[in-house]
Amino acid sequence: MLEQLLHLDQDVFQVINGQWNNAFLDLVLPWMRNKYNWIPAYILLAVVLVYRYKAKGVLAIFALIACVALTDTLSHRVIKKQVERPRPCKTLDPESGEIRLLINCGSGYSFTSNHASNHFGIAAFLFFLFGSVLPGWRWLLFIWAGIIAWAQVYVGVHYPLDVLAGALLGTIIGWLCAWLFSKYGRFRPVKKHV
Repeated sequence: MLEQLLHLDQDVFQVINGQWNNAFLDLVLPWMRNKYNWIPAYILLAVVLVYRYKAKGVLAIFALIACVALTDTLSHRVIKKQVERPRPCKTLDPESGEIRLLINCGSGYSFTSNHASNHFGIAAFLFFLFGSVLPGWRWLLFIWAGIIAWAQVYVGVHYPLDVLAGALLGTIIGWLCAWLFSKYGRFRPVKKHV
């Protein structure tokens, strides 16, 4: 069963990385998955939280940082060290056309994807904590995280199961952090008109 699942995972990787590509995605997806490109958005989020919620907004920022620290630590230091799955860019040969590697392969193991777990952790935290404030827009958070996770497969550094497991891990931790913060931090965001 596990062998069949891994074989299917590799087949889906070949489709996403090797067949579903074009020049536009080759340009956009490596940019999307670069965590440093999102720093202005994170700063804007912090400013909005502090402006609208004052001290509680500062606490929400620290809760979100703790959430990402937890997703990153569990993914990188616990799961990856136990599973030790090599990245596709470490085992497949770009010269023979087995993989299209669009970025530096990086070090470390593949399962689970830290990019997926961290970004889905952020998305879930914000989704569950601020869902009542942004009901029509909150689903964009998961679309954003999903594009970043998909980009990891597209550029050749993760298999699809790596990002799916990372997305599940991040969503669970993001929900848990939002629930704990709303319960024990007594944080109840309300819609404010500026």
